Amino acid sequence: MTKYGSFPGARPRRLRTTSAMRRMVAQTRLHPADLILPAFVREGISSPVEIGAMPGVVQHTRDSLKKAAVEAMEAGVSGIMLFGVPEEEKKDAAGTVGTDPDGILQVALRDVRAEVGDDFIVMSDLCLDEFTDHGHCGVLDAEGRVDNDATLERYAEMAQVQADAGAHVVGPSGMMDGQVGVIRDALDQVGHEDVSILAYTVKYSSAFFGPFREAVGSSLKGDRKTYQQDPANARESLRELALDLDEGADMVMVKPAGPYLDILSKVADAVDVPVAAYQISGEYAMIEAAAERGWIDRDQAIMESLTGIKRAGANMILTYWATEVARKL
Repeated sequence: MTKYGSFPGARPRRLRTTSAMRRMVAQTRLHPADLILPAFVREGISSPVEIGAMPGVVQHTRDSLKKAAVEAMEAGVSGIMLFGVPEEEKKDAAGTVGTDPDGILQVALRDVRAEVGDDFIVMSDLCLDEFTDHGHCGVLDAEGRVDNDATLERYAEMAQVQADAGAHVVGPSGMMDGQVGVIRDALDQVGHEDVSILAYTVKYSSAFFGPFREAVGSSLKGDRKTYQQDPANARESLRELALDLDEGADMVMVKPAGPYLDILSKVADAVDVPVAAYQISGEYAMIEAAAERGWIDRDQAIMESLTGIKRAGANMILTYWATEVARKL
């Protein structure tokens, strides 16, 4: 064993002695601008509705959504990702309310964009699952399977109405083959060349989506394993990444975040575009539930989970704690 003067010569603990020292030598730093707030807006309610499986998160009214967007902006958060929750009777097999200019998501986009202008990035989830009566992310064929190419036609229309409503960024999350290219063409055809695409490039079929189904009032029966990725697969993610970049994705996303930090790291190492990671509902719910029972320190667990996501390579993190964390930072 090599000795340098007195043993041991190398003492890494010297750089951990005080909080000031640890802060000075930190290799990963969270910043409010790293954060994006996902938010739900529900049609037909007069006050925000608590989401039981996500303590502290609500389905917003149009007015409370505008307030939440302004609060996030003032805290230094970079943007908001909007999800629409229509009235149940408006759902149908094609998710037509999702492309109705007066549908809840498009109305909310106009509301928020009017409130924040270009000082805050307004993002829109581009998927049909919130709007279909069967709960799948696309339209179904005669045998009840998700029809990839017919769904792409719906996504093209959806992209156009969301951009018309004021979205700076659209986030196609349905995991249909070819979705990024079709959406890019659709946007360009109607003069929305400046609207960016945040591709949900790597989206796994995950048990951690459970609370989200409550948040959007999902009508899903069954699962999405035929189009979302198999959690057992890693190399497949890089193929999805190459395809999305070739089709024109401006930014790419890994979802969920925490259980797939290895995938996030691979994606971040492979690209020269911004990389996002979505800390999803189940990740949020686990920490909140354990903290409520006194099993973990809530604040430390939140910051540790977000630091891990940033350390793995995320440039942006979608998290339901965005405003709270930004204020602390």
